[in-house]
Amino acid sequence: MATLTAVMLQRPSAPPASERSNLRLVQDQVVMEAQEAAYGALIDGCLKEERRAQQRVYELFYGKMMAVCLRYTKNADQAKDILQDGFIKVFKSVNKFNRAGSFEGWIRRIMVNTAIDHFRRTKNSYLLLGEERSIEDFGDHDEEDILAEESGEDYLDLKPADIINAMQKLTPAYRTVFNLYVFEELTHKEIADMLGINIGTSKSNLAKAKHNLKKFLSKEHKLH
Repeated sequence: MATLTAVMLQRPSAPPASERSNLRLVQDQVVMEAQEAAYGALIDGCLKEERRAQQRVYELFYGKMMAVCLRYTKNADQAKDILQDGFIKVFKSVNKFNRAGSFEGWIRRIMVNTAIDHFRRTKNSYLLLGEERSIEDFGDHDEEDILAEESGEDYLDLKPADIINAMQKLTPAYRTVFNLYVFEELTHKEIADMLGINIGTSKSNLAKAKHNLKKFLSKEHKLH
């Protein structure tokens, strides 16, 4: 048996961190491109209104989109209603997807818009900030921004289910602005334009949402 040389016995040195990072980016890009290519056949099937293709899209994205809907609602039943309406819109408007971006991202935007439309149609649900004040009652009050300085990092280590449960206790307006700002990464101007409010109102709702969310989580999980 041939003896192994010292060089052969040495462990290969790990590539520099920058190279590992670039490699991960390349791998992620390859995976994303492969996914989008696989989605192409499903999109073609949906364009032809093939039930099998529609069912497969529903199965692939049900979990992720249900999680999105749960963040905008007060319970699972309401989330399921929005999810169903959202998928109906997806299949009716799939011809509008230009395939230039992410198919999953396009579906997600439809779900978010469906959730917002749901609350717009629900009397005394979307517009109420409190017991008697509607979202339009607030102006550009800078003092409301003070609450936004409170740290929201304390609850980031909790389980996603704990965060969602606490978010469902927020009023619809607080919950909606919080979602759009934190999860959809919209600016206050974009939120204001989307909801038909002013920028100060968006900031106010975000600050109060953060404050109340931390209060709920502190009570349940003894955060400091």
